[in-house]
Amino acid sequence: MNWDQIEGNWKQIRGMVRAKWGELTDDEIDRIKGERDILIGKIQEKYGLAREDAEREVRDWAGALRI
Repeated sequence: MNWDQIEGNWKQIRGMVRAKWGELTDDEIDRIKGERDILIGKIQEKYGLAREDAEREVRDWAGALRI
């Protein structure tokens, strides 16, 4: 799934984000609003990952999404 589709369907996808990255709060997920860079930054912050690792996780997750 491309990122434009993720942004457009954020309300439906937010539960999948919560399932994948459970340390993100509902408020944080709401504030992300489908913005890829903000999601990557929050994953870095919460999980202590390097930027490249967080980007890889998000890319792999987005590539596997099916709605």
